[in-house]
Amino acid sequence: MNESYWLKNVRLECGYRKENERVTGTITELFHLLIADGKMAKIIKAGESITNDLPVKDASGLLLLPSFIEKHVHLDKTYMGETWRACSPASSVLERCEIEKKILASISTNTRQRAEALLEQLLSYGSTHVRTHVDIYPEVRLKNLEGVQKALETYSSKLSSEIVAFAQHGLLRSGTPQMIREAIRSGAGIVGAVDPATVDHNIEASLVQLMDLAVEGDAGIDLHLHDPGHLGTFTMKRLAFLTKQAGWEGRVAISHAFGLGDVSTEEAFETAEMLRESGISIVTSLPVGRTIPPIKLLDECGVEVAVGNDNIFDSWWPTGNGDVLERAGRLVERYRWTDEFSLSQTLKYITGGKTPLDKEGSRVWPKAGDAANMVLVDASCSAEAIARRSKRQAVFYKGNLAYGKLSEYPQTT
Repeated sequence: MNESYWLKNVRLECGYRKENERVTGTITELFHLLIADGKMAKIIKAGESITNDLPVKDASGLLLLPSFIEKHVHLDKTYMGETWRACSPASSVLERCEIEKKILASISTNTRQRAEALLEQLLSYGSTHVRTHVDIYPEVRLKNLEGVQKALETYSSKLSSEIVAFAQHGLLRSGTPQMIREAIRSGAGIVGAVDPATVDHNIEASLVQLMDLAVEGDAGIDLHLHDPGHLGTFTMKRLAFLTKQAGWEGRVAISHAFGLGDVSTEEAFETAEMLRESGISIVTSLPVGRTIPPIKLLDECGVEVAVGNDNIFDSWWPTGNGDVLERAGRLVERYRWTDEFSLSQTLKYITGGKTPLDKEGSRVWPKAGDAANMVLVDASCSAEAIARRSKRQAVFYKGNLAYGKLSEYPQTT
């Protein structure tokens, strides 16, 4: 059940300070928010009286931001909750998969326990929506999926989710398409595959199979594409063509898309235009030491871009804490987005496009009627939150306090 209450003394962004048309700071004011039916029912200035007998929570001047969206994580792979271990060396993706299978089969905790441990981490850093990839392969079939589904059900009152049935070991391997079908029938809403050229060794057959499974199961698509340069962009263009042919615009994502960062600006622009026309979004984890998609070019072309954590303490990568705000901060470092406006707009890559202010400085979030999925941070403005990875004090999902603590008391005035 969704709570109804007043959240008072909330700091909201109201505009930009400018000098010679250049943004030099962010204007904030205190407000009271009426939370009801999982939404922000009313927003009034802090000087106005609260006029009903609902309970009151005190935000104590903390800044309110949209809660975050974790667009790329692997709940079934993580070792979270286990004793820390480093990664074993591997010479290829397939060898890495074999190492992972053996380790996951031997550790004492089960998929559900480890997934719940990671979900708690994600929530503590402000994420109230999670897209998780779950490996589907013969040795486990749907066992990992079932464990992840149980974990997500445990957290269903605190965050929303979507599951990718992921053919990590290759979509064209014997039996895999049928297992993916079973996973979709069992509740996964997205079909996932990896590197049609270098893993499946057949770009066209792999992409056609991927699209066929998605259309058959009325599912979305999330393709992991690590292939570099023109090999990568060729694959993207073929997927864009198949997406439009199937009428699947707006339901397809490409994760990583490293190839876009390897080619010329002209090639990247041409590919971006095809992605925009077919409604394909890009998800990047901003790995250190790799080329990444040209975020600014994609944004200017109208391609939706999201930032996710990807691997968090597993066989593929030994680090990671689940903080997608910290991950978004890598954009600032890579592109030297050090001015107030650029910093504040970086927030959109982890909120599904939401930022408190638009380019003109008008407040676009929150407004009455918006879902009360939000996070209170110890920051003066969103630019500081991005730059300093400010501490998250409280996280709300559908208006309910999902993580953290606030002062709460019956209204007396």
